[in-house]
Order: sequence, then structure tokens, then C-alpha cells
Amino acid sequence: MNIISLFAGCGGLDLGFRLAGFNPVWANEYDRTIWDTYQFNHTDTLLDRRDIRKINSDEVPDCIGIVGGPPCQSWSAAGAKRGIDDSRGQLFWDYIRIVRDKQPLFFLAENVSGILSPRNKDAFTYILSQFEQIGYRVSYKLLNARNFGVPQDRKRVIVVGYRESLGFGFEFPQPGNEVLTLKDAIFDLQTAPIPLKGKVDNYHSSIPNHECADLGFSSLYMSRNRVRSWSEPSFTIQAGGRHAPLHPQASKMILVAKDKRIFDPNSPQPYRRLSVRECARIQTFPDDFIFKYKYIIDGYKMVGNAVPVNLARNLASKIFEDIVMRNRE
Repeated sequence: MNIISLFAGCGGLDLGFRLAGFNPVWANEYDRTIWDTYQFNHTDTLLDRRDIRKINSDEVPDCIGIVGGPPCQSWSAAGAKRGIDDSRGQLFWDYIRIVRDKQPLFFLAENVSGILSPRNKDAFTYILSQFEQIGYRVSYKLLNARNFGVPQDRKRVIVVGYRESLGFGFEFPQPGNEVLTLKDAIFDLQTAPIPLKGKVDNYHSSIPNHECADLGFSSLYMSRNRVRSWSEPSFTIQAGGRHAPLHPQASKMILVAKDKRIFDPNSPQPYRRLSVRECARIQTFPDDFIFKYKYIIDGYKMVGNAVPVNLARNLASKIFEDIVMRNRE
């Protein structure tokens, strides 16, 4: 049940698969600001820190499955939108290369919804065809994490491939009936976070990673409401502190003109961004998963780029049932 993780980040996918019964034995992550966090929380996994383009497939352990999220900035609606023409988008080929050479029973790749946009249709279709050509029956779907035990609206494309020799393909699990809310996720964190503008000189004494970005609010940020109430799931947790949602203690923002909002002067509580720990809770990381960073922006980046643990666990449990349990019958 050994798996490997490519573009591992801090390891949200890895943790979800571990909780479902898999064993992540090897991971690759090139961003040095993430290494300490990954190694602290995944002590049994060997972390390879090299550029994936310089890793030969024979250096990667044999495994039953490969998981990972190739860089998504070039596919994002808010990013450069260059898709496969961007050097980051082209890293998908290295993911395919390693799957081709290792021939695991399954793979799972995660990416932003922008990969399905009309401008990326030809590139995405070609990527799927490459997986099929190397021997996989491929399924993909746009999922909202809120339907899989995550208190957050977060739409992501999940691509799963089963080796043709298995004789069947992956069928996505059905959405759950319960939608978790901000109250479910963070209401018990009543202690005020430490506000920070940059470097972390003062860590929270009792709640790990309970620091929040104390930065200005751009006109883009003020163009939309950024407050969800306690009874709602969170907005998407993004990979930047400046774009972090506001805490539900405050009133929703007031629309005063087209694409322009202001903070309610009569709000019962002040406006502040969610802390890194609150974002981690919303991404369904357990509190004993500790994020290591020297700058507050790196904390938000790690949390926001991660696959929510509960979403990963739901998908992994279905794969475990399909591949591991069937092989035991």
C-alpha cells in the first residue's frame, strides 16, 4: 500500500491518504519554505527536495499509487492563464512521465477549476489522452470540497486513473448530506490571534500558528464581500495572506458602488483576517499538524495550496476500497 507524492506541498493529500490506509513512503517538493513543515509532520516519509525535472524515474520507489497536484498558477482564472504554454503548466509532463515509468495501479492529480475553462480545453484533453496512452482508464470531475466534509466552498478538478489491467475505472464518491460551517470549524478558537505584518517574531503561546496577517486591504479585496457568517461554510482559502477571508465575528461588508464595498462601521466586532490556524482548520488539518514558517505569508501559502485533508481522505477511501480490498477478495 505504498504510495508516492509529487508536488507534495505540506502534504494535505498525503495525510488524507495515510488516514485512509495508504503509506506515503516518498515525496517530492522543491519549495524550500515548505521542507521543514513537511518533514515535521510526515516523519516516516522520505522527502526529495530536487527539481522534479532532474529526478530520474528509477530513483523513485516502486509504489501502488502516485498522488499530487502539479502547479496550478498557470491554469488559474486569477493567474497568468497561459496553461500548458507556461513552464509551470508543463510540469504536468513530468507527472505523466513518472506515472508512465512506474506504472502504479492508480494515480490521482488535483488542479484548479480553471483547467476546464474553454481556453484550456485542448491542452486538458491532450493531457487526458496522454494518461490513456500510457495505459490508464481516466476519470475526472469538478468537485466542491464542501460536499466532502470540508467547511469551505472550494472547487477543484480531480483526475483519477486506474491501470487498464484492473478492468474497471474510478467512480467518484457521492457527496455527503451534511455541510459543515465556520462555527463547526473555528468557533472554539476564541483566543485572539497575534497580528503580524511580515516576519514572525512572536509566536502564539498556546495555539500553534494562530497568527494573522495585519496588512492593508486592496481595492480588489474591497470589491467583494469577504465575510461569511458562522452558519455558512468559508470562502475558498487561498494561498496568500492578503486574500484570506475575514473572520465571521464581523458584519458582512456593505456595497456602496459597483465593485466597491466598505466595512460596516456598526459591526459588533472588528474586521480581521482569519489566522493561519483558522485557515488550517477550514482546510481540515488537525491541530497537531504544525506549520513551520519565518514569514506569515509562507504560512498562508502552505495552507492555501494544500488539498483539504477530508477531501483527500474521502477520495483515498474509495480508491482503497476499489484497489486494496478487491485484491484481497
